[in-house]
Amino acid sequence: MDNLTGKQKRTLSIIFKIPVQSNINWVDIEKLFDALGAEITEGRGSRVRVYLNGVRAVFHRPHPEKETDKGAVKSVQRFLIEAGVRDA
Repeated sequence: MDNLTGKQKRTLSIIFKIPVQSNINWVDIEKLFDALGAEITEGRGSRVRVYLNGVRAVFHRPHPEKETDKGAVKSVQRFLIEAGVRDA
């Protein structure tokens, strides 16, 4: 995780913050996935498939808003934990 930018480290911190935040731009989450080395592919509609450290997940990009809701942030948090990623 040494290759993460300051913004990506802040995004990771916010994802693991308690109580769960809902003000994270989805684009920032995708950039974090990319920086962590995840393989990201487009699914149907707003679906995004993410593969990281042997773990697969499917997320839905929020629309029309840009920010994720609390449920999506919790899903991202669970995915990162399963993939072996912890708060910086």
